[in-house]
Order: sequence, then structure tokens, then C-alpha cells
Amino acid sequence: MLAKTFGQPLHVVCSQHLRTGADGLALSAGMSVPVMDDSWVNGVLEEAAAQVRQSSVEVFTHPMVGNPAEAILDVADDVNADLIVVGNRGIGSKSRFILGNVPSRVVHHATCSTYVVNTKAT
Repeated sequence: MLAKTFGQPLHVVCSQHLRTGADGLALSAGMSVPVMDDSWVNGVLEEAAAQVRQSSVEVFTHPMVGNPAEAILDVADDVNADLIVVGNRGIGSKSRFILGNVPSRVVHHATCSTYVVNTKAT
């Protein structure tokens, strides 16, 4: 693990988009309150943090709301990261042509080095 090798903390980011529920509370002019269940985000972060702690690495978790690539880039800037490690999930998907993909956006917009790891199932 790179964080352990270099004696650095690891920042784990998980993000989700806000959803507007059909049962959202009406505010005014047809607007509604976003509905968000962040329990899965916290579950993902806690599971990842537990694995990292087994290696005696200091870990910080960052539950975020919004575009995943932007969330990763924002946290990297906030903590003055030297390296962003991101999985390659989404690179081969058809939707990448319409929406782009997280690894590509991170690589193209990061202000520090990036490392894309193969996370595709074999």
C-alpha cells in the first residue's frame, strides 16, 4: 500500500448524486426537497476504512454529494494530495461517451499525479 510505504494518511472518497423524490416536500414554484439515503455511502466508507486500518495506516473518510469525479478532485485539493488513486470502472462503458467517466475526468483535471488501477473483475 502506497500510503504505508510513504508514511502518509489515506483519504477515501465516496460520492452520490442527490435525487429528487416524487414524495419530496414542495417548497415553492414546483421545487422539491432532495431525498438522499446516505447509509450505503457510509457503509462503503466504513468497510474501506476497516481494511486500511488493518495495515496500520491512518485513514480519513469523505462522504460527498455530487459528481464523483468532482468530489475526488475537491477532496484532493482540500487535503493537498500528492497522488490520486482511482479505479478504472466505467472506462469501458457505453455511457462514458455521453457522461464521460470518473477516471478520465480525474486524470484530465487533477492538479496532482494520478494513478488509475485496474478494478475490472477477471
